[in-house]
Amino acid sequence: MPLLDPKAWQPSSLSGEEYAVTEPATGDTLGSVTLAGAEDVGTAAQAARAAQAEWARLPHFVRAGVLRKAGDLFAAHTDELRDWIVRESGSIPGKAEFELHVAAQECYEAAALASRPAGQILPSEAPRLSYTRRVPVGVVGVISPFNAPLILSIRSVAPALALGNAVVLKPDPRTAVCGGLSLAAVFAEAGLPEGLLHVLPGGPEVGQALVADPRVPVISFTGSTAAGRAVGEAAGRHLKRAHLELGGNSALIVLEDADIDAVISTAAWGSFFHQGQICMTTGRHLVHESLYGEYVERLAAKADALAVGDPHRAQVHLGPLIDAGQLGKVHGLVEASTSRGAKLAAGGTHEELFYRPTVLADVDDQTPAYAEEVFGPVAPVRPFTTADEAAALAAASSYGLSLGIVTRDAARGLDLAERIPTGIVHINDQTVNDEAVAPFGGIAASGTGARFGGEANLEAFTDVRWTTVRGDVAAYPF
Repeated sequence: MPLLDPKAWQPSSLSGEEYAVTEPATGDTLGSVTLAGAEDVGTAAQAARAAQAEWARLPHFVRAGVLRKAGDLFAAHTDELRDWIVRESGSIPGKAEFELHVAAQECYEAAALASRPAGQILPSEAPRLSYTRRVPVGVVGVISPFNAPLILSIRSVAPALALGNAVVLKPDPRTAVCGGLSLAAVFAEAGLPEGLLHVLPGGPEVGQALVADPRVPVISFTGSTAAGRAVGEAAGRHLKRAHLELGGNSALIVLEDADIDAVISTAAWGSFFHQGQICMTTGRHLVHESLYGEYVERLAAKADALAVGDPHRAQVHLGPLIDAGQLGKVHGLVEASTSRGAKLAAGGTHEELFYRPTVLADVDDQTPAYAEEVFGPVAPVRPFTTADEAAALAAASSYGLSLGIVTRDAARGLDLAERIPTGIVHINDQTVNDEAVAPFGGIAASGTGARFGGEANLEAFTDVRWTTVRGDVAAYPF
């Protein structure tokens, strides 16, 4: 029996308009959902706060059991949920299966959080027991994007629930099903009590209301840097925590001793996976001058050989961009780059939303597709002469999310990485990696640091409470 009927997992009282769930590869309508309005946030936050206290009082193994069951359900319903991710977000099946694998692992890791040691015994100058205890923050607001919709929702929702919180989730309306209502269906089937997870697909006004609501003390936001700045500023005004995972323009450094035969596949994956619509996408290829010419030629040949098309109906490497707005941004940056002197070595064309993987050579600091986050399948390639120059080029960005370094000397790669500010480093790999057990996050314009995985989740979704206990009432001089 299918798990997911989108309408079945929406409150009947949402105040927004009907929204067509659209398949970007074809333009077909897959169904419809009702959008939330700003006024729906208060209703959801109030219900979440009312349900949260009882959930937090349950024994840890009860909460852990719900999370483990949710992980099992993501695995059990892989075929159905994979099709939703493929058709609604334009993912190839392998990427959709990876999202489902990570979603299950996030639930299993979150289940383990429920039984983590809750605090510490502290020394005290007075005759008393003194200790700290981590307590749930209450209600967590989660705002997630379209590009990896299931992963970027579940990695906040699962640990927040496991630690005793309720959640109000606002997915991008373009992926309201696979990034929102699928979670509602899975957790309901897993036995999560009513009122603890509210899914409100909607526009910016819904996110703004969520950030402003006084019953939601913590916001977990994943999205663009521009939107993240607005969320952070608003959260600051309301004196609430905002965990921000934002954009990137990550560099892949290819040193002169790199295996050119091996690196091209790595490089292509870093820039072209999911049409480049990943925050960690390799946006800048920095290649030693001795390899530069061959690297551009072979990366362009790889790009030309990749199949682009409908991932639901054909075996392809790249699917469609999410919508016409994203297409316009990507193609505009490519055209602006070539008009400023960049050489188009491959791609630069599209049919409808299907954009060919693109390689740009002869780029510099002023090339728009090199200087800015493209969020499309575009690989700008730039030569360097020395390791010092490579480090300077990689560091010369407002972003600081992920970094890849390719070299036969791993120790040299680690030494080079120490000189480049970034939240994530991969030696002999490209920039797009994710595991449920690993901390994830960037610095500077890429966000407010690691906030996923183990201790990072504890910091994100709990508060530390100091408690003391005396046997007798304390006496004071007056």
